[in-house]
Amino acid sequence: MQLRNEILKEHSKAHSLVIAGWIGNDPARMKALMQLFLHDEYRVVQRAAWIMSLVAKEHPALLTPHLHSMVHRMGDAGIPVAVKRNVVRVLQYLEVPEDLQGPVMDYCFRFLEDPQETVAVRAFSMTVLAGLAKQYPDIRHEIVLLIEDQLREGATAAFISRGKKTLKELSKIRG
Repeated sequence: MQLRNEILKEHSKAHSLVIAGWIGNDPARMKALMQLFLHDEYRVVQRAAWIMSLVAKEHPALLTPHLHSMVHRMGDAGIPVAVKRNVVRVLQYLEVPEDLQGPVMDYCFRFLEDPQETVAVRAFSMTVLAGLAKQYPDIRHEIVLLIEDQLREGATAAFISRGKKTLKELSKIRG
């Protein structure tokens, strides 16, 4: 399969699932997908991001060798929202390595507090931060304040639901 050509052929869930199935648990195929996700043009990046998140759900360990590149990509100027959304989505399912916890926290706090950021990126960021709060209970209070502030400002139903669940989870953490 010519991965890039296949990605450009069609943009649908069914097609993305076919490609994700082809990648399966194959590190070489995952590496090829990550090259496209991290370095190609917008449309390819966007489609590769979706496929990457599908593969990550089934085979999260395949992303471990690529986590540093993924996290550092979030700091690039003009990063496509598909990259942010899918990197943060994937980070919900993985244990963030210690050397990436600081940068991940920094990005997720910035995303969560930015009212111009998409709802999905902010929602995934709050989940990632809640997971990190278990290791770093000192950040719990700041996360709670950010979520409560955004809930007061008016948010989508999905954000409100995620916010309430996250607040409940954070209430169990002492810090």
